[in-house]
Amino acid sequence: MISTSRILRRPSPQVGLPRLPVPLALATIYLMWGSSYLGVSFALESYPPFLLSALRLFGCIVVLAGALLLRGAALPGQKEIVSAAFLGTLMFSGAGLIALGQELGVSSGLTSVAVAAVVIWATIFAALLGHCPGRLELMGALIGIAGVALLNLEKGMQANPVGALVLLLGPMAWALGSMISNRMALPSGMMSLFFQMLGGFCALTLIGFLRGEQLPANPAFPATAALIYLSLFPTLLGFSAYMYLVRKVRPALATSYGYVNPVIAVLLGISLRAESITHIGLLAMAVIISGVLLVMMGKRR
Repeated sequence: MISTSRILRRPSPQVGLPRLPVPLALATIYLMWGSSYLGVSFALESYPPFLLSALRLFGCIVVLAGALLLRGAALPGQKEIVSAAFLGTLMFSGAGLIALGQELGVSSGLTSVAVAAVVIWATIFAALLGHCPGRLELMGALIGIAGVALLNLEKGMQANPVGALVLLLGPMAWALGSMISNRMALPSGMMSLFFQMLGGFCALTLIGFLRGEQLPANPAFPATAALIYLSLFPTLLGFSAYMYLVRKVRPALATSYGYVNPVIAVLLGISLRAESITHIGLLAMAVIISGVLLVMMGKRR
């Protein structure tokens, strides 16, 4: 993630994130994060939720550290390191709570629907910070949430109270971190991403051990394969694309993955786990996509 002051003064191409086109970055988070719920459901068969989330970050940290060393990147100041670590702790702890919700029995499809509430929280936090959405963006957000509600009705909300609570707190933490990132003094580009993930890794590992979680002695192969996929694609590639969007587009568009991810998650459930979908589900998909288009139109204006 690149701080606002660094963008306004001088870009830092030496350690900056790749300047992907916005549509490509959107497609990345739609596909990578939409598939992550199914991946987590496989990984949870052997790995506990918070240590699983920490392991997802560990591989990314190693890759980023190697890239930064090869580029000879200089360490940022202490204030920037602390800010990035705090931001990563906030956002990735939210991701750990979402994994915990799945472990408590919430299906991958329902989890993706619950995470779509990040759009609501992001809009609220952005408004509190003085960044109110435009008319078309607000309309698209409302339509998108209506579509998510339809999808929720199709799947049926039968999660236990604890699972429902953690799936409420997780997206709130993620949305808050997204919205305050522009107001924090952060390192440039890849260095910021490294310290965010390092902070998240430390926090998730500590929470996992405090909960009494332990790594499996003989994890199942599908669970480990899912863990590797989650680390390389949804975590490293997906999070990088999301941080780029947070800096480049309005909040409503950056968080529009909340509308699309439930669709991806449900389609993967149909193709890989023989799940069925009713006409209500198909209608929900159409409504969700319409909301995303409105948000994108509002962004162009």
